[in-house]
Amino acid sequence: MRLSKTFNQPLDKVASVLILILTVLIGIIISQGDVVRPTVRDFTWQNQKIGADDISFTLNFSRPMDIKSVEDNLQIEPPLAGKISWAGRRMAYTLLTPAPYGERYTVQLEDARDKFAAATGTKKSIQPFTGTFRSRDRVILYLGADKQERGRLILYNLTQQKKTLLTPKDLVVLDFEPFPNGEKILFSAHSSSSQDSLSAKLYTVTTGISGEKQRKAKPSAKVDLFLDSKKYQILKFDLSPDGKTIVLQRAHQKNPSDFGLWFVSIENNRKAGEPKRIKNEQPAGDFVITPDSKAVAVAQGKGTAILPIQTDASKPLDFLPQFGVLQAFSKDGSQAVLVKFNTDYTRDLFLVSNNGTQKQLIKTTGSIIKCEFDPASPTLYCLLTQLLPGDNYQEQPYLVAINLKTGQQKPLLVLPADKRDLHMSLSPDGLGLLFDQVVSITDTTTSVRGNSLKTDDGQEISTSSLWLMPLLPVADSEVTAELKPEKIPLVGFYPRWLP
Repeated sequence: MRLSKTFNQPLDKVASVLILILTVLIGIIISQGDVVRPTVRDFTWQNQKIGADDISFTLNFSRPMDIKSVEDNLQIEPPLAGKISWAGRRMAYTLLTPAPYGERYTVQLEDARDKFAAATGTKKSIQPFTGTFRSRDRVILYLGADKQERGRLILYNLTQQKKTLLTPKDLVVLDFEPFPNGEKILFSAHSSSSQDSLSAKLYTVTTGISGEKQRKAKPSAKVDLFLDSKKYQILKFDLSPDGKTIVLQRAHQKNPSDFGLWFVSIENNRKAGEPKRIKNEQPAGDFVITPDSKAVAVAQGKGTAILPIQTDASKPLDFLPQFGVLQAFSKDGSQAVLVKFNTDYTRDLFLVSNNGTQKQLIKTTGSIIKCEFDPASPTLYCLLTQLLPGDNYQEQPYLVAINLKTGQQKPLLVLPADKRDLHMSLSPDGLGLLFDQVVSITDTTTSVRGNSLKTDDGQEISTSSLWLMPLLPVADSEVTAELKPEKIPLVGFYPRWLP
């Protein structure tokens, strides 16, 4: 017992001292209040690469925050206009327009206070936060028209000024569409040794770009056969906005009366099963898949029918009898622009809403080649022609921006009258418009030996140039007059932006 007391007495003294010290420390902490500063626990776009479909990020805080102090002190460089919403300790920032491509952004927050500090009047602020993210590079696709590049699908990174040949020499590409994640391109092509476009097959090719935020990019230029044309000719195709369905227009190789629309489902950018016919008794003309990827708008007779893709299409979802061609859908599917063909050989462009309202935008004596909705504003960009006076039939192409709210038109550029076979493509951030200027062999004194490239009108292509029209200052009428297209140092045609 004595031995036990000898050992216990020093331990008791040490314990008493520790208790006293802890009591003093606790008292000091209580007297000073909460000294732990609030922090940003998570930023959803940290070190990410975003595209036009990425419209909002969130900041998750360690404690409830004083809303006004956060909103007053949040900074984004370069600036991105947006609106803020709250759900408990989470703040969401939703962009009003897509983030411009090819930029690096910084998000900073300092001097913001939590809800309790604001209530007690203390000056304690958040631990300074800095986050970074990037937007995707500005990348275009086009078909080569020069020497070893003729008929090949080419990717050009405008941000890095880097060119990549995606398809081999022995394939002549006719048409192409990128998958929404940008990792692969779906294209139709025939052998370079054959001039028969009806022998074209469907292929996919990798771009060398990663579509997933955390996934490493696959090597570029890997070509895989997607669908052959042994039994059916592949006349036209369209890839759905979600990248999960392809609609095909096909005709039987030995029985041309066996003609119509088919669809193919896609899983992981690969074919999931064989094509299935879209059952509809009416002959189908030009077509485009709707933004929800569940239906297809088809030219039928003197109107346009909306047919379901994967269910019975014998009864259309809708039919617009007065419109012969659907030009484009808005991204959310609430609006579309369609062409009406008049008996006096003029054409009208109408804006049609899903609530049934129709608004005439343009009447022209020429052609309506292409229209696209601006993702950043209520603007429609159109490539049109007008018939020139005189005995010789000649059309003058021009680019125009149409304000969909007011109907006001702003001509952007008048193109040469001899250039009718034109293509245009609006960038995913709405800041640039690509177009080409094709020179056909009938326009030159010499022909290209072994030429296999043709325009939509069937003329053989000699060469072609690509142009980029900046669109940022379009809202400013004074600046608009000074806008000039820039010639890209590439020889090609049929340009498109990568999503």
